Amino acid sequence: MKKIVKLLGVFIVSMLVVAGCGNGNTKKEDTSVAKKTPEELTLYIVRHGKTMLNTTDRVQGWSDAVLTKAGEEVVTAAGVGLKAVDFQNAYSSDSGRAIQTANLIIKENEKSSDLKVMTDERLREFNFGTYEGDLNHTMWQDIADDQGVTLEEFLKNMTPESFANSVAKLDAKNVEEAKVNWPAEDYKTITTRLKAGIEDIVEKEMKNEGSGNILIASHGLSISALLATLFDDYKIPEGGLKNASVCTVKYKDGNYTLEKINDLSYVEAGQKK
Repeated sequence: MKKIVKLLGVFIVSMLVVAGCGNGNTKKEDTSVAKKTPEELTLYIVRHGKTMLNTTDRVQGWSDAVLTKAGEEVVTAAGVGLKAVDFQNAYSSDSGRAIQTANLIIKENEKSSDLKVMTDERLREFNFGTYEGDLNHTMWQDIADDQGVTLEEFLKNMTPESFANSVAKLDAKNVEEAKVNWPAEDYKTITTRLKAGIEDIVEKEMKNEGSGNILIASHGLSISALLATLFDDYKIPEGGLKNASVCTVKYKDGNYTLEKINDLSYVEAGQKK
């Protein structure tokens, strides 16, 4: 008899739990808000940190080198400054220095630290052909001589377009070396791949759910070439884009808007913490 009573008690308690009565435990409503696809995107385009080849003043396009200790520190500072930005996704060129930069920034992020950086070879720096690994001064002087100007005049008036086309012209003369090397790219080749890469990222991320904030790690000349392609009034900053600087671009309804250029405020904010 006691066994039957005990079983009945268990049955009654079980029924009360299922009905949500008697023990105060009611079925919770799902209050989570489903993420929506963004109405606009904010592209945080970051130049990589300083590398070992930067330190030795060597030509570094498709050739690659790791970030220096100082390079890691300034990128980490940028990451700290950007830590409150909820990144929907992160991209970089397939060069190690850009991947390293993107990963260091994501590592510091409060909301996106688990993101996996996606690479795209179209976001690479210019390819300088047979000048890769040579001294920058040698390449610059060759361009100045070819253009019939002084080195100072070339550097003062240099644009990504004139730079790329001059290197491609000079590189094409190195016939024997060019047979075993990737040829230097002219400006049209560079901007075509860069624009296609960004457009594919934008198209993909407008369909993804999330915040609409996208991290993109790339390279100084390539970022300037991309911005010059998207915006007619873009001018490369004197001295070029700084390491770990951020250029912010908005995209909405098929239109791009340039918000900030060569922005070091995130680095400065991170260095104060």
